[in-house]
Amino acid sequence: MPYYTFDLVVGDEFRNQGTIILEDISLASDRADQLANELSQVKPELKARGCAVRVTDIDRRELYRTPLDPVPRWRRAG
Repeated sequence: MPYYTFDLVVGDEFRNQGTIILEDISLASDRADQLANELSQVKPELKARGCAVRVTDIDRRELYRTPLDPVPRWRRAG
């Protein structure tokens, strides 16, 4: 089974959030979505900064990325 690394993306900086062995990218992307949701709850200030969670493989190739705030500011009513 492959290793997947999860990073918090803050601008051009990647902050490692851990590595997990998972069956496939489908499970890794689900875990990234869950991590993004958890981070947006614990650190809501990151949403306004356009942060994301990315998944990379053992060769550091990006396979998936999900924003902490999935609704762009320009689409929000208000």
